[in-house]
Amino acid sequence: MADIGLTTPSQSAPTAREIWGWVARGDVAMALGVVGIIVLLILPIPAFLLDALLSLSITSAVLILMTSLLIRRPLEFTAFPTVLLVTTLFRLGLNLASTRLILGHGHEGAHGAGKIIEAFGKLMMGGNYVIGVIVFVILVIVNFVVITKGSGRIAEVAARFALDSMPGKQMAIDADLSAGLIEEDEAKLRRKELEQESTFFGAMDGASKFVRGDAVAGLIIVGINIVGGILIGVLQHKVPLAQAASTYTIMTIGDGLVSQVPALVISIAAGFLVSKAGVEGSADKALVMQLAMNPVALGIVAVAAGVIAFVPGMPLIPFAIISMSAGVLAWRRAQDAARPVVEEAPPAPVVEQEESIAQTLAIDEIKIELGYGLLPLINDLEGRRLTDQIKALRRTLAADFGFVMPAVRILDNMRLPSMGYALRIKEMEAGAGEVRLGSLMAMDPRGGQVELPGEHVREPAFGLPATWIDDNLREEATFRGYTIVDPATVLTTHLTEVLKENMPDLLSYSEVQKLLKDLPDGQKKLVEDLIPSVVTATTVQRVLQALLRERVSIRDLPAILEGIGEAAPHTASITFLVEQVRARLARQLCFAYRGDDGALPIVTLTPEWENAFSEALVGPGEERQLALAPSRLQDFIRGVRETFESAALAGESPVLLTSPGIRPYVRSIIERFRGQTPVMSQNEVHPKARLKTVGTI
Repeated sequence: MADIGLTTPSQSAPTAREIWGWVARGDVAMALGVVGIIVLLILPIPAFLLDALLSLSITSAVLILMTSLLIRRPLEFTAFPTVLLVTTLFRLGLNLASTRLILGHGHEGAHGAGKIIEAFGKLMMGGNYVIGVIVFVILVIVNFVVITKGSGRIAEVAARFALDSMPGKQMAIDADLSAGLIEEDEAKLRRKELEQESTFFGAMDGASKFVRGDAVAGLIIVGINIVGGILIGVLQHKVPLAQAASTYTIMTIGDGLVSQVPALVISIAAGFLVSKAGVEGSADKALVMQLAMNPVALGIVAVAAGVIAFVPGMPLIPFAIISMSAGVLAWRRAQDAARPVVEEAPPAPVVEQEESIAQTLAIDEIKIELGYGLLPLINDLEGRRLTDQIKALRRTLAADFGFVMPAVRILDNMRLPSMGYALRIKEMEAGAGEVRLGSLMAMDPRGGQVELPGEHVREPAFGLPATWIDDNLREEATFRGYTIVDPATVLTTHLTEVLKENMPDLLSYSEVQKLLKDLPDGQKKLVEDLIPSVVTATTVQRVLQALLRERVSIRDLPAILEGIGEAAPHTASITFLVEQVRARLARQLCFAYRGDDGALPIVTLTPEWENAFSEALVGPGEERQLALAPSRLQDFIRGVRETFESAALAGESPVLLTSPGIRPYVRSIIERFRGQTPVMSQNEVHPKARLKTVGTI
């Protein structure tokens, strides 16, 4: 049956309960409230409705004041600028609505604009127009000149200081996170609070202008209502001048007071809020803790009040009561202050001294020191934060090499150049360099000098020629095929190479214990059988360090332990244990060093060099050492450099393949001048690996 537009039950008109449910939602109620305020600016309302809205304005101002007094921190009331805008708009709407009633129904009497306005006018004026006007003007001056101006100034200074201190506070948060003192969730919470603080005080600085504008508008509206009301009453409604002046003045002053009293209350709330920055706890507790806790100050107040009480002509009773109260409070505070001193244990200072000495013995495993000009790297720099890159680096190294690097601590160092940095491993400098914020580092992949205007330098990680160029040259550099790197990435790349060079030193005994503890349950039996009955944990640590020294991943820890367990009964030499483990990791090594085509590129030794190394081994058994003549050693180094440089020009990154007996000794020579060149033995080539010879030495 074709759909002809009939309304199904699910498509029926909303019920009254559904409509009330929509209204009860906070966002819908807020929208309706703002629309209602706009309606006040356009449509007239009756006097009884105006009374209800004015009572709502007064009570809401009291609620805002109490909230400002009782909160512990200003950030607990971050909605205050929005509340200030809404309440100011609400009062202006009520002013316009009351103006219509005053001018339209003022000839009927002082009750024409509602009972609240009439009551306020008669109460404050006391039958005297001049007194009412003076009281109203003083109230506006107090609000406009004193409270609002002071609150606005505090908010302005607080916003400026909050923005100026953001880099340092952000660096402190990220340093604590990198050092492992706080978790990621707490760091996110602190960053959010820091952002809210700067936004809040900035918004308060602008919101204070609402109150100032409201006070000025109140004065203008009062003047218009008095003059306009008298003219309308006398000229249009033929009301006697004296009666018109009395009626319209009462209503106008009452209207002004009804508007200005809530404005004054909200201004006081704003003052409490912005002046509470840096103070913990509600206002009453903060004042008591800071004003009524000093016995000396209270004693001086008691003496001063007592002296004033006996001055001729001064009232005795009020000052006497104040003097006695302050004296009693001073005596109690003095007793409270003296009590902990008697109960305090004498050895306490010694304990604190021992703790401070122990803290000085702590060593940071990895530390980055930044010059003052590099502090913005801690914050968002073109969407790339240094701390985010460091966290990503630690994850990458953990995946590549099998253990989590220690946390990186970031500090500022005023002794460094403004754009300089230093990388420290266990407090010792392991690298240093300089970067240029606002610029980009351009490098030629072919190793040549960049032909663009800028500052020519050496890339700190690999020592390649590089140039700091302006950001507007990015497209031209990309078009020429140059590699473009931002300052944070330059520093992170340098840190990466430093960490790779120092991985053995960072694999401490405790880190090895952690790796063994985190093994899957199925591998725990292997650890129990191996340690300490076959080998010690220290021996495992030394084997792992030897593997990391050649940048071999220890992620496959079970296979490494199996290799150690197989060789340990036959030898105690770390060198031979490492060779046995490397043979176990043949598949991993061949996969790690394979080329883009899937084949393993190799450089082989000629039989002449194989024999030369074998014959140069002297000593018995596992204590053999290499004793190659210096001239032959120089020939070998020269041959390695020429062969590997030729392979690099051809786009290959080969490994040096040797016989198993001489591999450790060849590697000990290679690591002195080409530390990144892998050396493999024939036992480490997996049977299914495809080999591709790219050179021979």
